[in-house]
Amino acid sequence: MDITEGGVTVEVPEARDGAGEGSGEGVFFNPTMELNRDLTVATLRAYREREPRAETYLDAMAASGVRGVRAAAEGYDATCADIDADAVALAESNFARNDLTDHGRAVQRDANALMHEDYFDVVDIDPFGTPMPFADAAFAGARDLVCVTATDTAPLCGAHFESGVRKYDAVPRNTDYHPEMGLRVLISALVRTAARRDKAAVPILSHVTRHYARTYLEIDDRATRADAALENLGHVYHCEDCLEREGEFGRLANPPDDGACPHCGSTRYLTAGPLWLGPVADPEFARNVHEAVTDDMGKAAHARRLLDTVADELDTPTHYDQHRLCKVWNVPANGMDEFIADLRDAGYEASRAHYSGTAFKTPASVAAVREAAAPDPD
Repeated sequence: MDITEGGVTVEVPEARDGAGEGSGEGVFFNPTMELNRDLTVATLRAYREREPRAETYLDAMAASGVRGVRAAAEGYDATCADIDADAVALAESNFARNDLTDHGRAVQRDANALMHEDYFDVVDIDPFGTPMPFADAAFAGARDLVCVTATDTAPLCGAHFESGVRKYDAVPRNTDYHPEMGLRVLISALVRTAARRDKAAVPILSHVTRHYARTYLEIDDRATRADAALENLGHVYHCEDCLEREGEFGRLANPPDDGACPHCGSTRYLTAGPLWLGPVADPEFARNVHEAVTDDMGKAAHARRLLDTVADELDTPTHYDQHRLCKVWNVPANGMDEFIADLRDAGYEASRAHYSGTAFKTPASVAAVREAAAPDPD
């Protein structure tokens, strides 16, 4: 069937719901990833202003080629790669039908082999499941920007604990801020992978939406910058009873000797990491991406709301869920705007977090949040 997205019309296989754009079972197209693709295009537009030399773009798992075709329509020299001959033929056809053969090509290649042999200014890896089998090659083949989607959110956030440890070489924990846990586990693994090549990978935009995490990492080839990036790794200590949590920078965990929560004494005190504890986005760049969203995008309104929240989000390394806190306190939840305003009136920084409608960030402790903003019980 034909679909029109962001000003291009492409042929895609019959749409079916799923977790990514390539499942390993034939050419795959996922309509629910339109927001992801709209944000990718807006990011490519904004990144050209940030780094004018960026001209070439690789969609390393092209499937139908819609992402690469949209990049070509923005003036990038786009390459769609796939190991499936049918996918390559479909991507070639979609470049041609949009008069983009001068800006787009499709190749039947293993993504890792291609990224080890050629260089691209922007490399986009959007696999089915974990991106880690492609991460080293992506940093080998990227000059400026690596864009990564991970759809295996259960291992990332600790719901499938052993799988998360194996794939990401980190200890993930299934906390009430599990979307952010997954994102920070992902970024940590990617930053460490880049550092092994003496490259710094710094996230300039990230988000978690529904079933996937997405991050855009700017590359710096200086080993000293790689060292600086690693300084943003650390661990989070989380109490499952009182919900207090603390972040500690440093790649080696140093939990309390007795393993007890220093706030309430609970022994259900978890260590997670190494996580990326630094900013997951550059606020100025997020605002530039917002400006690059256009009304011809099917998810323009959603993209703008998301980017507004990301740009204003505090850098604290975990978020709170207001409803979870109110349940622990046995009080009714009030409106989020009122809740955040009460925190600010008490002198604490506070912002919404993009992970959910009830997520917020603040450097205040749980006890301080309760004193400042907890509604009175009925």
